Amino acid sequence: MSKKLDKTERRILEVLQQDGRTSNVELAQAVGLSESPCLRRVRGLEEQGVIAGYSATLNQRSLGLQVTAFVQVQLEKHDDQKTQDFLVQVAREEHIIECHAMSGAYDYLLKVVAQSMDHFSEIAMQGILQFPGVKGIESSFSLLTVKQAAPLPIGD
Repeated sequence: MSKKLDKTERRILEVLQQDGRTSNVELAQAVGLSESPCLRRVRGLEEQGVIAGYSATLNQRSLGLQVTAFVQVQLEKHDDQKTQDFLVQVAREEHIIECHAMSGAYDYLLKVVAQSMDHFSEIAMQGILQFPGVKGIESSFSLLTVKQAAPLPIGD
């Protein structure tokens, strides 16, 4: 169930998506509130789960992760236990940074980062292909990131 946001809450979310480290004083000024009501609004948005957390955006390449692959995974069967075992392995593999259950020909789409093509090959062949229930994978590689981690549209 989505919460109907008022104009002030939408503005708070816009500012925090641009800079999650904005102080409450700066945030209050930006949205036209005094500090205490602003902090109450932010806490309320956190408690309702609208604000899910705060994090730093890291530069993947500066960390030596030169390869980004999107891996489509097809499972053998849709057995509950095998699916759970597969998802446990996905969660354990730190180089899988996103996992989406999909409609269509493939069951899951994984976003995988790796140091090199050889490193990706190791992750795919000794890792993903060996995960419980995996029938096959198909990988595509990002040549250029055009847009990433864009702010969510807040709406009216």
